[in-house]
Amino acid sequence: MAKKTLEPQQARSRESTRKLLKAAAEVLGQHGVEGTTIPRIAQHAGLTPGAVYRRFPDKDALLEAVVLGIMERQDERLRTAYSPDMVRQIPLAVFADQLVTNMLVGYRANAGLLRALRQFSQGRFYTPFCKRVVKLEMRSIQRLVGLFMLHRNEVKHPDPQLALSFALMTLTSTLVELILADHDLKYCQAVIPKDDQSLKRELLRAFLSYLGVQQKAG
Repeated sequence: MAKKTLEPQQARSRESTRKLLKAAAEVLGQHGVEGTTIPRIAQHAGLTPGAVYRRFPDKDALLEAVVLGIMERQDERLRTAYSPDMVRQIPLAVFADQLVTNMLVGYRANAGLLRALRQFSQGRFYTPFCKRVVKLEMRSIQRLVGLFMLHRNEVKHPDPQLALSFALMTLTSTLVELILADHDLKYCQAVIPKDDQSLKRELLRAFLSYLGVQQKAG
C-alpha cells in the first residue's frame, strides 16, 4: 500500500521538477544569467521560492541542471534524428547542407538562451560540471563525425576523421562568434555575409571545401 501511495507522489515530484527546469531555461533565455533569480524562476514555474530551494540548494545548482539537461536532450535528438541507414542514403553534401541549415536556424531561434548557457558554463572552468559539459559536447561532435565518416570515400582530405572534427568545430565556432558573442558586428559588415541565406551558403562552401568535397552548382 505504501508503494502505491509513493508512486503518484514521485510522479508529481518529477513533473514539478521538469516544469521547474523548463521555467528556469525560459527565464534564462529571456533575462540572461544575472537576471535569472530564484524568485523570478519560481513565479514563472508557478511555485514558491521555498519549493525551488527544496529541490536545489542555490541558483547555480539549478542552472547546472538546466544546462546539462539541455545538452543531454540535444545529444539524444541528434542520435534519434539521424540514423546511420538514413545518412548512408543521402550524399555527404546534402547531409552537410541539412546540418548547416539546422544549426543556423537553431542558433538564431535560441540565441538568448544559448548565449546565457555559454556565459554560465564559461564561469565554471575546472569544475566537475565543466567536465560534464565538455564530455557532452565532445560526444555530440563524435556522433556527427561518425555519421559523416559513413561517406569517408567522398572526403578528399588526407585525414578524413581529423578533417571532419575540425570542420565541425570551425562551423560551431563561427556561429558562436557571429550570433552569440557579446559584441557589436556593425563594424564587421564589410567582411561577413549580409544575411542568413548568404551566411548559410558561405558556411556550407567553407565546410565542404575544407573536406575536399565538390559542391554541385545550384
